Amino acid sequence: MTQFKTINLCVTVTALHLLGVLQATHAAQPTNWKLVWSDEFDGPTLDYSKWGVEVNAYGGGNNELQIYSDRLKNVRLEKGHLIIEAHKDGYAEAGTRRDYSSGRIRTKHRGDWRYGRIDVRAKLPVGKGIWPAIWMLPTDDAYGTWAASGEIDIMELVGHEPSTYHGTLHYGGKWPKNKHTGKSYKLSSGTFADDFHIFSIVWEEGKVRWGIDGKLWQTQDKWNSEGGKFPAPFDKRFHLLINLAVGGNWPGAPDANTKFPAQFLVDYVRVYQFVK
Repeated sequence: MTQFKTINLCVTVTALHLLGVLQATHAAQPTNWKLVWSDEFDGPTLDYSKWGVEVNAYGGGNNELQIYSDRLKNVRLEKGHLIIEAHKDGYAEAGTRRDYSSGRIRTKHRGDWRYGRIDVRAKLPVGKGIWPAIWMLPTDDAYGTWAASGEIDIMELVGHEPSTYHGTLHYGGKWPKNKHTGKSYKLSSGTFADDFHIFSIVWEEGKVRWGIDGKLWQTQDKWNSEGGKFPAPFDKRFHLLINLAVGGNWPGAPDANTKFPAQFLVDYVRVYQFVK
């Protein structure tokens, strides 16, 4: 296992500069931002110095219906893309059999950051019961268990709303005294299964901004934690997770029209640090 990187970004980014940052092209590195961690998924196999593959059957804490496995059937690289694929296959793991299998990967202790900009270019699966997510959890739980130490949801989509994704912060107290705030972004036409989009956040001290394809669409700067003073809990290092859940409290179960296998495609993940 390679040594993890902890990045400190303690600088205020103006809204005007941020918009320019988010409008940066795929090919060009943004002005004043240094690329500090990335995965282009160009190799033959997943880079385990950057990602851990989770294996569990506990339903993600949301009454989800899948088992997460490390099989190539569920997590693999093909043609320059990470593929997380959900199947209706009755797979068994850890003494538990479930109707569905899928994948969940994370950068914990391989990529952990305090503040920065994250871009993920991805194409999302849709359909009733399908729940792809790009999100962040605290590496150290410095302020207590979930959600006192926070959660940053860069992108979540529930498949029965294929044109809408959600950006959310979770914070406040330990469950069940947790809180969450956030908004949703809706495409003007088509669905998120039609093409790739760049899902972004810029996270600085006391502020988190969400962008899509270079467009700033949400800013949050008010939250709290029972474990510490503002800007807690979003002032500690977090790591990244990418997963494809099936079912659960929010999306509900798949129906007869849900198509399997469902593929979540990721073209790249890039993490930047602002430099003066």
